[in-house]
Amino acid sequence: MPDTTCAIVGGGPAGMMLGLILARCGVAVTVMEKHADFLRDFRGDTVHPSTMRLLDELGLFGEFDKIDFSKVEKAEIPVGGKPVTLVDFRRLRQPHPYVAMVPQWDFLDLLADAGRDEPNFTLLMRTEVTGLLRDGERITGVRYTSPDGDGEVRAELTVGCDGRTSVVRREAGLQTKDYPVPFDVWWFRVPRTEDGQYSLIPRTGPGRALIMIPRVGYFQVAYLIPKGSDAALRARGLDIFKSELAELIPEADPDALSSWDDVKHLDVQLNRLPTWYRDGLLCIGDAAHAMSPAGGVGINVAIQDAVATARLLYQPLREHRVSQKDLAAVQRRRIVPTAVTQGFQRILHRQVLEPVLAGGEITPPEALGKVFQLLPQLSAIPAYLVGTGVRPEHIPSPARR
Repeated sequence: MPDTTCAIVGGGPAGMMLGLILARCGVAVTVMEKHADFLRDFRGDTVHPSTMRLLDELGLFGEFDKIDFSKVEKAEIPVGGKPVTLVDFRRLRQPHPYVAMVPQWDFLDLLADAGRDEPNFTLLMRTEVTGLLRDGERITGVRYTSPDGDGEVRAELTVGCDGRTSVVRREAGLQTKDYPVPFDVWWFRVPRTEDGQYSLIPRTGPGRALIMIPRVGYFQVAYLIPKGSDAALRARGLDIFKSELAELIPEADPDALSSWDDVKHLDVQLNRLPTWYRDGLLCIGDAAHAMSPAGGVGINVAIQDAVATARLLYQPLREHRVSQKDLAAVQRRRIVPTAVTQGFQRILHRQVLEPVLAGGEITPPEALGKVFQLLPQLSAIPAYLVGTGVRPEHIPSPARR
């Protein structure tokens, strides 16, 4: 007999959301997370309007709202010397029309605590999956290592939610189709001199671009660098970088960066699997399609994947009859939003970010600013793509509270 009905590899947003929903729907799940806690670098610390609506449906928004977070309601860009709102989440028809800036460990702890209340939910921390179990061509579970030694978990379905370097994907022999990306990201924080406004603030200069994410007391900065240039740029010295940073964000304090250890390097990827599944196995989230940080939508797409997976599979899993046809239905449901979102990201790479990083300076035409000033409702379109996403999902009824 299998040890569990569904083995979920990876305790990130997709894995924890999937595990919680399936457990509430009566499916025995085991979530395996290799770390001892949820503290991470390179975590997307955004919770989108559509995700907060899911928390409403799960009955968890009240607990979520107790977390100390800032609200981003819009994104502005200077046009003709004046700030113009190009993205306005307040125009969304959502119960929570803003992006919540929440440390991801708080969000994951919330889901984990809710999962522990469910008798069908098991969370194994410090449990690193190292390989897959097979019965002929069928995947029947995973091998793992933990402080207590090596072990196995046998399952009717294994779901890879273990990110862009997925062990599950690799061991299953699934190959991604990769798209060129012109940049990597440096990720760091600098103190703010004022806490008055919470809007996403993009800044560009010749050969440079960054996004400032406002937090209480500091900016979280995503600084774009040409692909593969990390070592060469660091070799110039930290002082040169801090002087360039001071030109782009005079309202922050770059001297807070005391060493290069404060600046983390993220190798940006954009890819997706042609086929997300094998017999007994499914990949979702970054394991199925790595997203660019452009637009900050990766976490939202992964969570929507998880909700769709739970809604489509809880019944066959509960009845112990899940098949490749069921797994294919998940991919059919989520491939369109994945491809459309990545298509927008590739256009943004090509038309905006690549010219900037090649030394150009992108200045939005004043006509664009005038159009958005005359028709401010247009700012709801990019807000929908970022805050709600293509084909938003809903929690299945057995999991609602």
